[in-house]
Amino acid sequence: MKKLLLLLCSTLLLSACDPQRVAELEEGFSTESDVRMKFGEPEQVWQEPNGVRVLEYNRQPEGTTNYMISIASDGKMVALRQVLSPANFAKITPGMDVQEVRRRLGKPMKMTPFPSETRWHYDWRYQDGPNNSDRKIFTVILTSDLKVVSTQSVEDPALRPN
Repeated sequence: MKKLLLLLCSTLLLSACDPQRVAELEEGFSTESDVRMKFGEPEQVWQEPNGVRVLEYNRQPEGTTNYMISIASDGKMVALRQVLSPANFAKITPGMDVQEVRRRLGKPMKMTPFPSETRWHYDWRYQDGPNNSDRKIFTVILTSDLKVVSTQSVEDPALRPN
């Protein structure tokens, strides 16, 4: 229990610093070294066909953001995006491969198998509503061969009173 509480506190502290870290980086001027100094080692590094490398900074399971930071071949940051948003969720379509979903949204907070249905549910926690006031869960439902069947968003059950 103590370890879980420590992990939760460190995750919250880490994500609370993100707005300051984001504000300290500037597209076209900050370098990959600057990004790694502010955010640390990425969860994943994605290589794009155009030579751009995308560093994934995941704030799941307790956080509500995932950042994708693009680094051009000259080592400069060209984009910094928080990818957990309804606009990005709308781009997740039936038939899409799980790797493409991961590439667009980052690592999910939870991956749950449903063997009797031969399905997987991948969940991401995010903020929605006016001023990002509502915490929700976005779920991608996948076949056993990890192709998207459908998606859904629901209120975060962790917020419901017992």
